[in-house]
Amino acid sequence: MRIHLTSVFVEDQTAALAFYTGVLGFVKKHDVPLGGGARWLTVVSPEQPDGTELLLEPSGHRAVPPYKAALREDGIPAASFAVDDVAAEYERLCGLGVVFTQEPLAMGPVTTAVFADTCGNLIQLVHTP
Repeated sequence: MRIHLTSVFVEDQTAALAFYTGVLGFVKKHDVPLGGGARWLTVVSPEQPDGTELLLEPSGHRAVPPYKAALREDGIPAASFAVDDVAAEYERLCGLGVVFTQEPLAMGPVTTAVFADTCGNLIQLVHTP
């Protein structure tokens, strides 16, 4: 069994696509109109084009706003992305204007950092040797 798809809720799929591709460096995999302005919109890592897809899912369901707000208020990331060097990625993303809520932090063998994705989510960067 493998993870095929996971998602983050976004208010504006077009803006989310611009951030996740233009800033984070993911590539668009699927963009299928669903009606009512919603799309089945996924991105993948360019390093694993056939790997796990991230669905930029519309935030239309009534449960989403309080869910996202509770996660943000408690500082809980909605997703975690693996990187080879958290400090280098932190510097790169800061240079692109990304706002971090947690600078790189080593916790034993794991280093993490957390940023706001401009779509209402906190995202964690993680490196485990």
